[in-house]
Amino acid sequence: MFKRLFDLVLSLPVLVLCSPLLFLLVLAIRLNLGAPIFFCQARPGKNGIPFQMIKFRTMNKAVDRFGNQLPDSERMTSLGRFLRSTSLDELPGLWNVLKGDMSLVGPRPLLMEYLPLYSKEQYRRHDVRPGVTGWAQVNGRNAISWDEKFKLDVWYVDNGNFWLDIKILFLTVKKVLVRDGITGEGEATMSKFTGSSDS
Repeated sequence: MFKRLFDLVLSLPVLVLCSPLLFLLVLAIRLNLGAPIFFCQARPGKNGIPFQMIKFRTMNKAVDRFGNQLPDSERMTSLGRFLRSTSLDELPGLWNVLKGDMSLVGPRPLLMEYLPLYSKEQYRRHDVRPGVTGWAQVNGRNAISWDEKFKLDVWYVDNGNFWLDIKILFLTVKKVLVRDGITGEGEATMSKFTGSSDS
């Protein structure tokens, strides 16, 4: 209950204060990438229940001559790279926080297709609401392996508390300012998870 109240008290004023910036970003994306402005996708929430996560769109719709979507690295635009490096693409996620789909702090919501690939221990990351930022994000973000990321997520599930959330939020601001760990090695974003090495 307290965590939910904290999410509401913090996210609503941030959305209001950032509304001029949000308007400018909407305009920039519309001019550079066209419609749609937002990227909406089903992601697993608490207990693996899906919800529609919303972000600013950062990639174009480029396809090859067979109509297949090009890799992320070829669809990422300069505007998209800027939005990702500054985490401004995540600002619409505060709407998910207000709705109760997400928390400000928690394991990042990944793809629905990953659900059957987790080990039993890794699946525990869904015991809490997913977050806009999390313990894994301030300890390497996309620059660490999937196994490391999931261990950090589960550690947060077992040890999360108010003061840890405050620490994570401050560390997130620091990470954003130095633009650290934005991509995986040799990737435009992060390599796909193909399954757990754990039994």
